[in-house]
Amino acid sequence: MIDAHDPSIKLSIVVPVYRSASILPALVEKTQAALVKEGLERDFELILVSDASPDNSWAVIQALASEHSFIRGINLRRNAGQHNAVMAGLNHVRGELIILMDDDLQHPPEAIGNMIKALQGGYDVCYTRYVNRQHTWWKKAGSRFNDRVATLLLDKPKGLYLSSFKALRREIVKEVIKYDGPYAYVDGLILDVTRSITTVDIVHQARHEGESNYNLRRLFSLWLKMATSFSIFPLRLATYLGFGLAALSLLMVVFVIVAKSLHPEFPPGWASLIAVVLFIGGVQTLCIGMVGEYLGRAYLKLNAKQQFIVGSTTWQGEGSRE
Repeated sequence: MIDAHDPSIKLSIVVPVYRSASILPALVEKTQAALVKEGLERDFELILVSDASPDNSWAVIQALASEHSFIRGINLRRNAGQHNAVMAGLNHVRGELIILMDDDLQHPPEAIGNMIKALQGGYDVCYTRYVNRQHTWWKKAGSRFNDRVATLLLDKPKGLYLSSFKALRREIVKEVIKYDGPYAYVDGLILDVTRSITTVDIVHQARHEGESNYNLRRLFSLWLKMATSFSIFPLRLATYLGFGLAALSLLMVVFVIVAKSLHPEFPPGWASLIAVVLFIGGVQTLCIGMVGEYLGRAYLKLNAKQQFIVGSTTWQGEGSRE
């Protein structure tokens, strides 16, 4: 359950943390400086969620929390993934407005003020749109593919970039965290709740140091979450493929019969037969795998696989300070 609203906290910032121990002090400093300019230095909390980070991120979070009263740290017992770590943070926010941002300082904290103004203008959610993306070419290509898939599967408004740097109203967060499945996809949950969405432009910063933790495998896993957790389109596609192949097979049978009748010398097509068999077998295997993915996720949901497990926090209560 989401933590009780604290009237003294107007803004909650949730940051999933993984392999970012050396970046966290600068992140805290820049975030605090940006909110001082907005006059919110006494009205915000910064929730840092260590996603079982293998470096000393949790120790750094504990040290920062003891130094700054606005920092709340959460340490997960095992790696849950970025979106599940975000869900862990969302379950503990106390503010009226919530900001989600990454831990690498590619998201400028100075943009938070404009995002807050967008929500105060009446929107439920405010996404950011990068003016100059500081990502590698393959990640940009993956994002373009992800954008097209989201438009198709999630009925995402065209032109809306699903950035991980975004702002939400508390009432939207309350609806989002009702999802208790093991494979959370935050943007899909947001689009399920509201279409009152706006965007603000930001200048994408170069990563403060190190390399991105996202790789092709994790991007593929994210696409699977989107496809199998929030849409039945892949199953419908498998059905359409089945009908299409059945029709194609019928046409091929008619073609072979007619060709053999008109041209008795027509040579037997061993190579083409093998090609067709392999093609149909490949499509069948793909469709079975697709169905298996859905069944596997349903199985894990029925067995109550948890989104995340909180090991400790920097405040007394659930998972108290260790």
